[in-house]
Amino acid sequence: MAWWYNHKTETVEEGQQSLGSDRDGPFATREEAERAPEIARERSRQWQDDEESEND
Repeated sequence: MAWWYNHKTETVEEGQQSLGSDRDGPFATREEAERAPEIARERSRQWQDDEESEND
């Protein structure tokens, strides 16, 4: 079973319970899904760093 993080309700869902536009995932574990906002921030920072490196 996959886990999802719902940004609208700020809750973790087991399986696809809500609209795709409201959730991130899938994640392998509940714990990973709970970290979804943190993971998204980390990825965003990495993408920004990569983009800045390409423009140097």
